[in-house]
Amino acid sequence: MRANEVKSPELAGKEVTVRGWVHRLRKQKENAFVLLRDDRGGVIQCVMSADKAAPLTIESSIEVTGTVSQDARAPEGGFEIKCSNLKIYNIAAEYPIGEYQSDELLLDKRHLALRTRRMIAITKIRASVLQHGRQWFVQNGWMEVTAPTIVKGAVEGGSTLFKLRYFDEDAYLSQSAQLYLEAMIFSLGPVWSLAPSFRAEKSRTVRHLAEFSHLEAEAPWFTLDDILKAEEQLVSYVIQNTIKERAEELAFLKRDVTDLKKVEPPFERVPYGKAIEILRARGFQSVVHEDGAKRAIEFGDDLSIESERELTKDADRPIFVVGYPLAVKPFYVKEDPDRPGLGLTADMLAPRGFGEITSGGQREDDINSITARMQKEGLDPNAYEWYLDLRRYGSVPHGGFGLGIERLVRWITDVQDIKDTVLFPRTMSRASP
Repeated sequence: MRANEVKSPELAGKEVTVRGWVHRLRKQKENAFVLLRDDRGGVIQCVMSADKAAPLTIESSIEVTGTVSQDARAPEGGFEIKCSNLKIYNIAAEYPIGEYQSDELLLDKRHLALRTRRMIAITKIRASVLQHGRQWFVQNGWMEVTAPTIVKGAVEGGSTLFKLRYFDEDAYLSQSAQLYLEAMIFSLGPVWSLAPSFRAEKSRTVRHLAEFSHLEAEAPWFTLDDILKAEEQLVSYVIQNTIKERAEELAFLKRDVTDLKKVEPPFERVPYGKAIEILRARGFQSVVHEDGAKRAIEFGDDLSIESERELTKDADRPIFVVGYPLAVKPFYVKEDPDRPGLGLTADMLAPRGFGEITSGGQREDDINSITARMQKEGLDPNAYEWYLDLRRYGSVPHGGFGLGIERLVRWITDVQDIKDTVLFPRTMSRASP
């Protein structure tokens, strides 16, 4: 039986057995109070004689058999177990993680820090995000597929590729499954995938990881409006179901979900040009030189973490920034026929400065246009022959988007650092444990 199952008036006075680990331990002269944590992070207080508890240490693994007692003074729900028998599986060595530890130690000992109740709560919330994301796609008729992780070409840009030796030639870790998903829409219709993506960005921000979980989707015959509707429906569905399922974990994290309850379609669509006007009216400045020099933001500048934060600091729902200049977007973005130089693309920005969580739009479906874009950006079209074939043989209007799971979880949980949303974070300075 698990700890939370014991917390029931129907079990008061009955004998139960619970296995787990010593989460907290308080020894007195005659009695000891053990806060036992089970394998799903549930906890319950076990009261036993001081003699029984004498060998116990923090994180020792044990099995407790005893009678359930309902007592309002008992922590974690007003129930406890009066221990009649204690079985010890392992006496833990001195545990290296105390109540207060540095962030670096918690990262160095991540394999142990995962046992903290905070990390358990975040991980459960993440699991619900993944579960409900999959459910939305299934319910709406999208097919799950798997794309390769070892690739030959760049999607987002060559400067952020992780290079590796693949037998006798060079290859790279995938930045995105998008190009492969595009190939699948011709035979499978709307498709989606969830896979790791890798970006060799030398960033030390609270929202960047070198390896992240990338949920991506592509569909034939989709316009930009179709894509945005799919994104806002997916994100709203995931959030509403997650906050219901994980109310206990969100409460433990002290996450006020009032704003999350407001997340429902449609989301505001803000043209890129209007976003720039808003930022200029507020006197926002962009860093334009490596030495940190700034100037007023201008039309044509990409949005930064800071500008996204400024745009959404007072929002209670996500917004779409629509119609970025082609110059700041990848080669595959389709140009807006009514606004030359601008792309049929949009980024979803989470409220209160959490920044971009999705990016998507229509893909260029004309072979001449996309080849010209490749050449303009210094890419060799010969390296993308298979991808260009998709434009040669039955090309159709199509589009899709990518969503960063960790960024979405960071917003839902309201945690400061994205490294806390993944079990074993990978950054430019950390590849272990």
